[in-house]
Order: sequence, then C-alpha cells, then structure tokens
Amino acid sequence: MTERMGLRERKKLETRRRLSDIATGLFLARGFDNVTIADVARAADVSVNTVFNYFKTKEDLFFDRQDEIVGQAARAFRDRRPGESAVAAFHREFLRGLDEHAPQTSFHEGAETWTKTVMDSPALTARQREIGQRAQDELAAALAEDTGAGPDDLGPRIAAAMIFSAQQVLSGEIVQRKLAGESLEEMRADVYAAVERVYGLLEDGIGRYAVKPPAPAAPAAPGGDGSAPAGK
Repeated sequence: MTERMGLRERKKLETRRRLSDIATGLFLARGFDNVTIADVARAADVSVNTVFNYFKTKEDLFFDRQDEIVGQAARAFRDRRPGESAVAAFHREFLRGLDEHAPQTSFHEGAETWTKTVMDSPALTARQREIGQRAQDELAAALAEDTGAGPDDLGPRIAAAMIFSAQQVLSGEIVQRKLAGESLEEMRADVYAAVERVYGLLEDGIGRYAVKPPAPAAPAAPGGDGSAPAGK
C-alpha cells in the first residue's frame, strides 16, 4: 500500500505510526490514565496540536488500527475457501494466528501487559468493547448477506456472537495463564488442544452454517467425456 502512496501521504503515515508507537510505549509503561497528550507530544518532540491533527482522542492513539481490526473478521469470512463453513474458516484462522503469534490470539509476548493496560483504564475498556461489537456486527452483516438472511433473522447475529465469544474465551485464557507466570512454550500444547475443543463445540452447533459453495467444476475437454476427439 505504501508503495502506491505519494511522498506526502507516506510521510503522514510514518508520522502517524511514530506518534502511536511513542504513545503506546508510554501507556504500557505508566498506565493509560497517567499519560497526557502533552506527555506524548513532548516525547515525540511535536506540538499538542500536531498530535490532535492525527488522532482525535487519546484512545485513538492506543487503538490506532481499530478500523482495520473492525473489518478483519468479515474479511476472513468472505475469503474462506470453497466448501468451507464459517466455523471452519475461523478455526483455521485462529490456528494460523497461534502459529504466527498474531495479536488477535494473545499468543505472543507482551499480551498480558497490553491487556492489563486496557483493563486498568475504564476508557480503554469501553473503547475495546466498542471495537469488538463493531467487528461482530460487521461479521453478522457479512453472514446475513452470504446466506440471504432477512433483517429479522437472528441467525447471523447469533452465529457471529458465538464465534467472537469462542475467540475471546481462548485469548482470555492465554492472557490469564501469562499473568500467572506461564511461558508460551509451557502452555502451547494446552492452548492448541483447547482450540480443537472449542471449535469442536461450535462445529456441533453451527458447523454447517454459511458453507461457501464449491468452486465450479473445470469445463470438460473436447469429446464430452474428457477424452480427446477421435480422429477421422
């Protein structure tokens, strides 16, 4: 994406990322409520107005990728493989996230510090809840569109809530074990087993919901039965 941007846009993006990185470092070290915008501006050697030019609120500095996160689940659903259900797609994606130590799984170093910073701040807790609800609503809308559900059909909203709840329970368990002093390696086997258990429960309930149609069959070769036409 940055390769397609002009120089001015790239510089603005770099400044935005720098401000967010500096702010997040301060929030994690001191606590969100103990850091002011003036503190961030001072650490970044910019004016307070410059910070507000890039971020409307202090919460936006912490959740600087919120727009990307909100659409992530709906994109993963739409990109599922032919013949793959919604549950199977998110099962596969969560396992991939564990393998890659993706932030959404909490299976990475520092996840407990991030979570504690959020939990210690009512403002961040509220914003995280809002972001999660928006993401869940977008997934529900994608499910409804894909299955042709009407506006009064609760199925898409229930399915989205079940998928999000499963992921939140899994990531929350990882964080709690990290806070208790376990390393990623010590909990690895248990975490992968828990994923299989949780998604197995979802498969029993909504495993055949929103299955993507198989890919179209390849056209038959000349001759009708797949064989080459006979010669004269």
